[in-house]
Amino acid sequence: MLSHQRRLVAGAVRRVGSRAPYRSVEAAEGEKHSVRHELGSSEIAERFRIGATLACFAHLTDLHVTDVQSPARFEFINREYGDPRFRELLPMHRPQEALNEHAIAAMIRTLSAIDKAPLTGSRMELAIMSGDAVDNAQSNELANAVALLDGGRVQPDSGGERYEGVQSSGWPDEMFWKPDGGSRREDLMRAMYGFPHLLGLIERSLSPFHSPGLGMPWLGCRGNHEEVSQGVGIVTPELAAAMVGFHKPIGLPNGLDRDSVLETFVRRPEAFMAGPDLPVTPDAGRRPFTRDEFTAAIRQEGNAHYVYDTAAVRFVVLDTACTAGGADGCIDEDQVRWLDRRLTEARGRPVVITSHHTLDTLGNKRRAGGPRYIDVDELLEVVHGAGNVVLWLNGHIHANVIRPRPDPRGNGGGFWEVTTSSLVDWPCQARVVELFEAGDGVLAIACTMVDHDGSAAPAGAVEPAQMAGLHRELAGNVPVAGFDSGRDGSSLDRNVILPVRRSS
Repeated sequence: MLSHQRRLVAGAVRRVGSRAPYRSVEAAEGEKHSVRHELGSSEIAERFRIGATLACFAHLTDLHVTDVQSPARFEFINREYGDPRFRELLPMHRPQEALNEHAIAAMIRTLSAIDKAPLTGSRMELAIMSGDAVDNAQSNELANAVALLDGGRVQPDSGGERYEGVQSSGWPDEMFWKPDGGSRREDLMRAMYGFPHLLGLIERSLSPFHSPGLGMPWLGCRGNHEEVSQGVGIVTPELAAAMVGFHKPIGLPNGLDRDSVLETFVRRPEAFMAGPDLPVTPDAGRRPFTRDEFTAAIRQEGNAHYVYDTAAVRFVVLDTACTAGGADGCIDEDQVRWLDRRLTEARGRPVVITSHHTLDTLGNKRRAGGPRYIDVDELLEVVHGAGNVVLWLNGHIHANVIRPRPDPRGNGGGFWEVTTSSLVDWPCQARVVELFEAGDGVLAIACTMVDHDGSAAPAGAVEPAQMAGLHRELAGNVPVAGFDSGRDGSSLDRNVILPVRRSS
């Protein structure tokens, strides 16, 4: 549902936990489009007209298709929320993650059913997925992500015949939400935050299903979760072996140096497998995929940075994943030189850049050899110097944020940086983006948030739409990252019209 017609917000209290109530999701009045004028005078912004459509497309990001039974996931680190030394490793688990594929499928259904964009009335011709399609750089996750986007059989289950993961009733840790209830005592999420009991939910969520696919071309982008384990740790040979192995860690190893915990995980994540563990069923499908396998999956050859041209617009996809580990991104001088050439080729045409990382999260300094990294100021010199970039799309921070990036030369130019929230965390949204002529040498970018077709009242979460709706409801009730987190942004980060001067 397009959110200018109806918004979804926190609703009535369903249950009360000792720390916070568990709330429903309910519909509210739609949100009109606001016009922003930071890249031009308010006079230009207010007198725009809707002229010829140059591009109309969807933007979705941070899908996080997750193998919730992988032995190379470290959910137990969530216990360390109170220790700031672990902050950059969190979260390692989300209560809603077994339902991720159903939420993604619901968004894909919703986007493919939109026949008219809200301002221009155009039909979407393209979808852009700006990274973190998967959670743990595993081949089975990538196969499911492609099946969701292209259409095909989605197989969330892995390993043995029964579920072997932290949300099973018999798992020896009550900090995780257990839909069937804990075998020993009430789990923390139920007791403290009012999460529900839903018998058989995990088994239903892991059953195979068919995705209809987007029904339009889509562009894929590499994020940190396509490169490193749980978006942070280098996939070392030892970790790759553990991915397809039969021991799942359930606690921190003795003697771990907490003062260097981040760099230990970045460089040697297998060190976190040296503590207590439980046996699980191995699965060869969990092996890590290579960069070449990723580019093949998104139908590109060679590099994960590339261009896609339509009749009126050039789209440039960048690869900002850092091979040396860590969540934040980087970009090297070879790729920036390539970008400069691609922008020069497109003089006179508007350009849309896509990367996984925001400009403010491109500061990863970890090195794995190769060309030097370019800092953001140098990168912006190239982009502003070309003069034809009007929009930069990204994700990574799991929040709706829109920032003007004015040309520092003071010529009235610049571009808009549009960051879209993730599908895995509240508000679980995507965007429709329209680029059109607005008169007097001005282009306008219209952004409209999209809520997927999951049920607002998911009841027992039996049908696919109910499971997608439950995913969103759970995401809204997650402590820190839910309804009150601010991840949905302000009205100026959601439904907006963004005028920008067209380069000559």
